[in-house]
Amino acid sequence: MGLISTEKLAEGLVLASDVLDRSGRMLLASGVELTTRHIRMLMAWGIAEADIAGVDVPQQQPVASSKVDDALLQPMEEELKLIFSNVDLEHPAMAELFRLCLLRKVSGETRQA
Repeated sequence: MGLISTEKLAEGLVLASDVLDRSGRMLLASGVELTTRHIRMLMAWGIAEADIAGVDVPQQQPVASSKVDDALLQPMEEELKLIFSNVDLEHPAMAELFRLCLLRKVSGETRQA
């Protein structure tokens, strides 16, 4: 599976599978060649990644890397969950925002240490 982050999509790439919104409605069909307009639309709908034909990219790495101690990561996650308590973390856009915030928080803490 060639899942690529929406931020890294480029014109001319071809979708290997349908892109669906959170409710299951099709936004783009498999086989569509992406344009700048398509990419902006995917970002606007909160789509975090797309399956691209001919690309063999491993799944996105989890935020917690082997360099980060679980004892350090857990309090950061809990702190962010309080900040994100009024949003639906099941929504792809919110889940991605949470992941990015946690990644930034973790990288900031490990740089200071």
